[in-house]
Amino acid sequence: MTRVPMVRRVFGDGPFAEVGEPALTVVDERSRTVAVGGDLGGVQWSGSGTADDRWTGHRIGVYERDGLRCRHLVRSCYPVRALAFHPVLPLLAVGTGRYDGGYSFEGELLLIRLDSGDVVSALPYPREVLGVEWRSETELRLALAPCDDWENPRAHEEGHAVVVARSDWGVVGPGSIRAEELASPAEPFVRPDHSAEARRVLTELAASAGRQWSVRRRVWAVEGTEDGRVLAALDGVLAESWLPSGDLQWVVDDEEGGRQLVPATDGTSVWTNAERRGRRGEGRWETSPPRVARIALDTGQVRETLSPGVFTVLVAGDRRTVLRPLGGRRKQPERLMMFDLDGPADGPEVGHFDVFNHPFPVRHPSRPYVLVGTDPDKPYRDKWVTAVDADGTLRQLFPHSWVPTEHHFGGPAAEIGHSLVYAGAVHHGHGLQPGGAYTVRRSLDGSVLWQHRADHPATALDTDGHTVYVADNSGALTALDADDGSVRWRTELEVAGVPTTALSLAVAPQGHLLIGTVDGRILECTPRQ
Repeated sequence: MTRVPMVRRVFGDGPFAEVGEPALTVVDERSRTVAVGGDLGGVQWSGSGTADDRWTGHRIGVYERDGLRCRHLVRSCYPVRALAFHPVLPLLAVGTGRYDGGYSFEGELLLIRLDSGDVVSALPYPREVLGVEWRSETELRLALAPCDDWENPRAHEEGHAVVVARSDWGVVGPGSIRAEELASPAEPFVRPDHSAEARRVLTELAASAGRQWSVRRRVWAVEGTEDGRVLAALDGVLAESWLPSGDLQWVVDDEEGGRQLVPATDGTSVWTNAERRGRRGEGRWETSPPRVARIALDTGQVRETLSPGVFTVLVAGDRRTVLRPLGGRRKQPERLMMFDLDGPADGPEVGHFDVFNHPFPVRHPSRPYVLVGTDPDKPYRDKWVTAVDADGTLRQLFPHSWVPTEHHFGGPAAEIGHSLVYAGAVHHGHGLQPGGAYTVRRSLDGSVLWQHRADHPATALDTDGHTVYVADNSGALTALDADDGSVRWRTELEVAGVPTTALSLAVAPQGHLLIGTVDGRILECTPRQ
């Protein structure tokens, strides 16, 4: 009987990997402890947004000064603004928060017990905490953003300084700081940027431990090869290759990074595409041209570059290279783009692409599959799972939602025999609801063979034909029986006892699992027998 897999090897590991891009770092020489506030980023890109629901990438990591082992990792709903170690107690005060974009400054005061890892949110209501400073063992000075910017044009330049006193901060409970303790006049406040200093400190700490530090984030795609190499696409890297020995073979850099990996039909190269977001240039927003490239597996050389003219997602399952445009602002219907030795050709009309409704990357496809809406003016409605036949025509297979009263968002998928297994989420006006995420297996005539409901949206899915592996944004990895959908096992992903989250996964030809994480690492997992 197959049991929960163990992490056999970790590629791309490094100090402070768990916190992503650092925003703030504080070193406490008394306890020989380091606190880092950082951000792993979102789990949405231009080609897929469903997995971002109920996700936060903000992290507080607590590390041992000697050896840099991560002792605690805490998720935060908001960016980290301030950190302060208690002068005596094993306690870390953390100020978090952000402007909500339209009215309020929200956040928390978190108190982290360094001996147990327990976390308390001490404020009575959400409030951005810009600064924390221990004045003594009993007094904590807070700098708070205004509650909102309603009729206050200077709200983004002001703060409220208060001092909160407790005889024992180690026993402060949730929400126990009273609202009247937070009242004070507004005064000018400069919101400092500590990120450059944080990078310098982490670089020095890593060097003192004989290691190198650099930021790796979000492995969006991972693949295994027949000869045991591991391929990955991640932030800042169009594609990279790791040898069976564990050494990095080659890297193709990119300003944003790769998002998909699709093996080419020649068996010696892989297709990948790059994210492209607008950046502030000289007085205006600038966006780099789209990048779709075929990379040689043995050398990392770019053999071929396509120029689709618009951002696209790769659609696997055809001898040709198939691209689907990411819906722009053009009025004309969107078509698939087909590239072969004779050059580009227009494919069938597939309608506008919506980042939540139309993601449908299928692993092990026998032919290309896409989601296509039946209403040209509202292509997100009444979507059908549609196959692209060899002659380039579309053939509707079955409605994407098997429940007439539910609107289903798209997600990762895989083909098993004469069926498709895919994950997604059910739309609800108040956000994702309990049981609103699903994995379903359906025959190609639309019959539902089984379904599995969950509380968190899937980030990745693959199968070896016997087991369906589903990763979600809570950090869980679930193995479902491919025949009946029953849960074989479920585990919370960890590296050296510290939680992480899978953003991509693949069953390697050798049978083990490859998992790309949000913190830039690649896990090689071997099922225990």
